[in-house]
Amino acid sequence: MTDTALAAPRALGRNDYRTLGLAALGGALEFYDFIIFVFFVTVLSSLFFPPEVPEWLRDLQAFGIFAAGYLARPLGGIVLAHFGDRFGRKRIFALSIFLMAVATLGIALLPTYATLGVGAPILLLLFRVLQGAAIGGEVPGAWVFTAEHVPERHIGYATGTLTCGLTAGILIGSLVATALNTVYTPQEVHDFAWRYPFVLGGVFGLVSFWLRRWLEETPVFEAMRARKALSAQLPLKVVVHKHLGAVVVSMLLTFLLSAAIVVVILMTPTLLQKVYGFDALSALKANSVATLALTVACVLAGLTIDRIGAGKFFVFGMVLLAAATFAFYYLLFDHPQLLMPLYGLAGFAVGTIGGVPYVLVRSFPANVRFSGVSFSYNVAYAIFGGLTPLIVTGLLQLDPLAPAYYILAASAVGFGVGVYLLRKE
Repeated sequence: MTDTALAAPRALGRNDYRTLGLAALGGALEFYDFIIFVFFVTVLSSLFFPPEVPEWLRDLQAFGIFAAGYLARPLGGIVLAHFGDRFGRKRIFALSIFLMAVATLGIALLPTYATLGVGAPILLLLFRVLQGAAIGGEVPGAWVFTAEHVPERHIGYATGTLTCGLTAGILIGSLVATALNTVYTPQEVHDFAWRYPFVLGGVFGLVSFWLRRWLEETPVFEAMRARKALSAQLPLKVVVHKHLGAVVVSMLLTFLLSAAIVVVILMTPTLLQKVYGFDALSALKANSVATLALTVACVLAGLTIDRIGAGKFFVFGMVLLAAATFAFYYLLFDHPQLLMPLYGLAGFAVGTIGGVPYVLVRSFPANVRFSGVSFSYNVAYAIFGGLTPLIVTGLLQLDPLAPAYYILAASAVGFGVGVYLLRKE
């Protein structure tokens, strides 16, 4: 990346920290809205599908609706990114959070299968798709927005901090789910309390919408607009025709990110109950520990990749990820008392994904950066993030260590990308 505004040799100032803080906080609140679904997937599967269907099939259908949010991300991301490259990064923030708030409040107010019949899962699917479209513009846009506000030597820290904010949204979701299961009995959660986290998410969305009015457009975009350097062609067309190599690398790293987050953080609370026999409260408490470790590790990952470069970071980081996650899933069968430390270590290792956006935002020139990052990230996440729950759930019928093997495969891909980047540096 050669943008002069980013390459200026200056230290981070008060405005930089303010921008990063507001962007990360807004991202946390919006990402909470997107992922709270997965913490209640067991309850939702029993409420929105026919009771005569086998439990494993209801779970599979519920995870399928969860996956639909990922499948909707490319369309929303591509459309929002197009306008972000043409008219500015800041405006997209407001639109994406508004869509998310509407969808989350919609889920909170939905009638169940017992009331509406087949219409209930259809409406649940529609609102989940709207959530996916909103988050498709949010995540890439946030990475681009923060990266373009800081000097080049601090890009890793900026995008790592933003990723920390996104993962903090998962932590908030985990804490809310834990609190709900502490205050209410399982029957009360099933009957009515499951709606509260979605109502809270709608409020979070409105708060995020209000917060983003204080953000300023990025210096990089303002400079391009001033010198009339915005892309004259359709930004996505330029990305596909001229930056295909960057797209491939970005998609492979997105596979790594999606596999680690979806399996280790989002699916594992349910797996701890279904496969390992833990109660819901213990699973959620352990997930909170793992997500807190992940949140801290994302910032450390950004600081580290700024100093050692992407190649070395992913070569060493993937060894840590593979070892920590395999130890977690393998040892937990015989040592359930080690749930907290093993899951915490696995969560910290997942924090290596904090280095992914550093590579993505540096892979595309500024005039098509939003579209390049959004297309690569959202298409890959739609494929891998959407299929991962279905693949892992299906493979669990054959081997209880399926989640561990899946993360090993993702780590191998990340290691290969690290070797490739190391040769280019």
